[in-house]
Amino acid sequence: MRIREASPAEAVELTGLALRSKGYWGYDEAFLAACRDELTLHPDDLERRRTAVAEEDGRVLGFTTLEGLPAVGTLGMMFVEPDTVGRGVGRLLFEHVVSEARRLGFVRFTIDADPHAEPFYLAMGAVRIGATPSGSIPGRELPLLEFTLPSR
Repeated sequence: MRIREASPAEAVELTGLALRSKGYWGYDEAFLAACRDELTLHPDDLERRRTAVAEEDGRVLGFTTLEGLPAVGTLGMMFVEPDTVGRGVGRLLFEHVVSEARRLGFVRFTIDADPHAEPFYLAMGAVRIGATPSGSIPGRELPLLEFTLPSR
C-alpha cells in the first residue's frame, strides 16, 4: 500500500468512494443524498485541498485532505473503502496527514468527525474540543476534534 497525490481525473471516483464510505455506517439513502454535495469533489479541488490517496495494486483504497494554511489547518475529508476497514488504510492516511502537516509547518489541525469515526481519531491522538454543525444535515452536530502535532 502506498500514498500518492490524487489526480484531478480521480474526482468522480473519490466522490463515489466518499459516499460508499459514509454509507458503511448504515445511513439511509435520504441521509446520503443530503450529504452528496458536501462529499462531492471536483477536479480543481484536489490540489487545493492537498488530496492524497492510499493505493494498492492500482486500486484506490481511501483518501484524505489536509486543508488550510499553517499554523492551524483542517483534516477536511478522510474516507476508506468499506471492504478495507480494519486493514490499516485509515491509520496510514492519518499518519500521512500528520507528516505532511509537519512538513508544511502546521502545529495542529481540526477534524469535523462523523460520530462513528470519532473513536478512530481519538485513538490516533486527537482530542474532542467541542461540536460543530453539520454542513449537510440541519440541526445535526458533529464532534469537533483537534490534533496537535507532537514536537520532534
